[in-house]
Amino acid sequence: MSSTKTAVLLVAGIGSRLRPLTDDRPKALVDIGGETILGRAVRLLGEHGVERLVLATGYREDAVRGALAGSSLEVIYCRNDRFDSTQNAVSLALCRDAVLGRAFFKLDGDVVFRPEVLARIDACGAPLAVAVDGTRRTDAEAMKVRLGVGERIEAFGKGLALESAAGESIGIERIAADVGPQLFDALCRPESAQLYYEDVYSQLIAAGQLSAGAVEVGDLPWTEVDDPSDLARARALFG
Repeated sequence: MSSTKTAVLLVAGIGSRLRPLTDDRPKALVDIGGETILGRAVRLLGEHGVERLVLATGYREDAVRGALAGSSLEVIYCRNDRFDSTQNAVSLALCRDAVLGRAFFKLDGDVVFRPEVLARIDACGAPLAVAVDGTRRTDAEAMKVRLGVGERIEAFGKGLALESAAGESIGIERIAADVGPQLFDALCRPESAQLYYEDVYSQLIAAGQLSAGAVEVGDLPWTEVDDPSDLARARALFG
């Protein structure tokens, strides 16, 4: 049974590359074969033992609330009113009061994955346990990681040199309770408003304030869903 009982899901974005499917819903509510991306994630989290969901919302929050109405899990909504002008570091920062003092999973709202991902990162002893695919060829758009000794992550970033990248962060992590204060302090800085949360992770690692471990999940099927080709892949893998 999971020792991590809380999960944060970032579902604030517009998902413009999936229009018209996202004209009336965020992309987390796009169907991948009888189940939405969000519905699948919530089901897998519940089966893993998560009891509390924190949703970072923005675009069409009403649709998200409707989808989770009647959930057996505790659900908390943290709205980012600037979802269309800020990066995801702001959406995560706004969840501070709902999770501070707790260990929590953090999931991007557009990732489709196997349940084993949760078990693997929950078993990792690093303060920041990061699901990484070291088998996929990275490109300029991938959120890359650079590794040091013992599978410790030295840096995150889309701008990392391809030749130095050890893999791609898939958008699922577990954050230990005791590193929450410094993480949220950094996320809440005004200059973080235009950063990805991974950029903030990287800053804390460089300052010696955070230790992150890579957990290999490249043997498991997964995909993020940004555009129609990603959606077709998700449906082929999981539909």
